[in-house]
Amino acid sequence: MLRSIVLDELQSSAHPVELDPELAATLRDTGLVTVLPAHGGLWTVLPAGTVGAVQVGDLLVEVTPKQKVGLSRLLFLLGYAANPGFRPEDVAGIEDTDLFAALGESLARQGLRALEGGALNGYVHVEDALRTVRGRIRVGDQMTRRPGMLLPLEVAYDDFTVDIPENRILRAAIRLMMQVPRLSGEVRWKLAHLDSKLDGVSEVRFGATLPIWTESRLNERYVPALRLAEIILRNMSAEAGIGRHSVASFVVNMAKVFEDFVTTSLREALDGYPGETSGQYETFLDESEVGQTGNRVRMSVDIVHLVRGVPAMLFDAKYKAASVADGYPNADYYQMLAYCTALEVSRGWLIYAGPGNPRLRQVRNTEISVVEFPLDLSQAPNDLLARVKSLAESAFSEWRLTAGAGLCSAS
Repeated sequence: MLRSIVLDELQSSAHPVELDPELAATLRDTGLVTVLPAHGGLWTVLPAGTVGAVQVGDLLVEVTPKQKVGLSRLLFLLGYAANPGFRPEDVAGIEDTDLFAALGESLARQGLRALEGGALNGYVHVEDALRTVRGRIRVGDQMTRRPGMLLPLEVAYDDFTVDIPENRILRAAIRLMMQVPRLSGEVRWKLAHLDSKLDGVSEVRFGATLPIWTESRLNERYVPALRLAEIILRNMSAEAGIGRHSVASFVVNMAKVFEDFVTTSLREALDGYPGETSGQYETFLDESEVGQTGNRVRMSVDIVHLVRGVPAMLFDAKYKAASVADGYPNADYYQMLAYCTALEVSRGWLIYAGPGNPRLRQVRNTEISVVEFPLDLSQAPNDLLARVKSLAESAFSEWRLTAGAGLCSAS
């Protein structure tokens, strides 16, 4: 029987549970939770700063995001951060139940739709050494690699095959999901059926760079399955584990997910305005000293929008909760003040994950102000993107009214 432990991302205490030492060690190694010994041979399991789920043998441990962000919303954030072409409907209908069961069922459903008309074929460029001529002979390679030899011939040709990037990605995700313990018999049968339809497709080694594919009219029936497959391959693992325990894990760092989503969505929202958006913008807090080439104080700003090469708008993504009494941490404002001062920008935007309304704070004895801009991740994807678009519009309008009138007209 499957045991279950569900924790909130911000949870700081929990009742001790019974685990054998081998299982406790395996669970600790996943990075989802910390596992500490308690009295009487029991163990305390607490969040370790990430969210997701780990299944070790008959134990399922889940850590949910602080805002009760459901699985479909989490997958949307992950997908959009990696590719702004990701659509909310690509993960629509995924139920927020057991994470692995939901992922397995969703991959099976999307895969069946993708392969309903058979596996997709396409042309792949091949360079090989053959004993017969096929395509064109690579004369330079022939002379370099086989001087004076007639055979084999170094050739290049385009092969119409099922072994294309789309099928390789889909099959890799299906095979990884099939390693998850305790999937239902029906889901496992569906995945095995899909795997058989991709016979002849080469494997993608776990951890290897995923093949590159481009959305087109020819592969549009594959797109939802491919989006989900990429999320699974980037964030999930399934392995034998230590001893007798099989392990499946889907672990993500929500702070990184939030930062990546904000960066991608803001870049898209600001695309229609003059200038360009840069993520992780490198700069210095201090001036360079004569005769000194190092030891400057480096800064990396999450998002900077530049107009004609000059920093115009600064944004910093913060995945953290505000306390009722004190609001957000003082260090966030000090950091943004340093960014604005060093880059000569009069307003900085602190983007927090959470509900609420924007708040402007004017820094005393300066012309610099800092805006708290909450971004509620529990919103529907389209509403979330509309909120980011509103942020971009507000930031650009403020900049144009203050410092940007001349640069904007010149652009």
